[in-house]
Amino acid sequence: MLSIRNIVKEYAKHRALDHVSMEVEQGKIFGLLGPNGAGKTSLIRIINQITGPDEGEIFFNGEKLNQSHINKIGYLPEERGLYKKMEIGEQMLYLARLKGLSRAEATKRIKFWFEKMEMQSWWNKKVEDLSKGMQQKVQFVATVLHEPELIILDEPFSGFDPVNAEIIKNEILELNQKGSTIIFSTHRMESVEQLCDHIALLNKSHKILDGSVKSIKNAYRNNTYHIGVSANFKASSSATFELINTISIEESEKLTIKLKEGFTTNDVLQELIPQTGVSYLEEVIPTINEIFIEKVKHLN
Repeated sequence: MLSIRNIVKEYAKHRALDHVSMEVEQGKIFGLLGPNGAGKTSLIRIINQITGPDEGEIFFNGEKLNQSHINKIGYLPEERGLYKKMEIGEQMLYLARLKGLSRAEATKRIKFWFEKMEMQSWWNKKVEDLSKGMQQKVQFVATVLHEPELIILDEPFSGFDPVNAEIIKNEILELNQKGSTIIFSTHRMESVEQLCDHIALLNKSHKILDGSVKSIKNAYRNNTYHIGVSANFKASSSATFELINTISIEESEKLTIKLKEGFTTNDVLQELIPQTGVSYLEEVIPTINEIFIEKVKHLN
């Protein structure tokens, strides 16, 4: 759906994006990750045509990005953009009309979403009378009201308690299942694991990692395993593995080991089973958060 090609963006003498390219596939949830100042918001603003690139191009469904695509995009900015003293119902109507909906169709969709999100009583309230979490709900509804093909969510869970964060997460998944493509920018790595099909990691204006969540996690596997053994077993490094850590858990020991080159888990089991009971063996696959920290630390 979105082809981002060699984007460069500079502000004064600061280069925010340095020849960044990526492909956002139709119908997927794409995680845009990176520490503060990495260039994520600069890229999002270019996609939304709030600013333009100094170099490079973006294509939307094969067409060079242009003004006609604005109504096909829904954008939830990290810094919210609601009118504090305007009544919420009228504000939703106003924003929906800006996206091309008739007043009748906008009213119908607003009522649907207000009921779905348990916001029926908010129509005549002003934004300034709502909590931050309630304002977030209003902003989310405004983002998806016109049923955009591409939804861009910049820190969508900011300000939400765990219950409402779960509600929004489920809404994101439902919108994706109905065909919306979603770009999801966040610092919450557990959300990335739960939601994203594909991720790109930016750091200091460069793209440093790009791929499916599954392929990236597989690429960072390092032959590390947890093994449950009988209590009081005195483990030590051996010919087949290096012992990294031992934790006593009730009536057992949890070993963390790393296979030595040329050996498999079968070799480890053949070595341990004559010496102790083995209750489980599981591979330690790094989380996206661990990969994120390792990559950023390595480059800083």
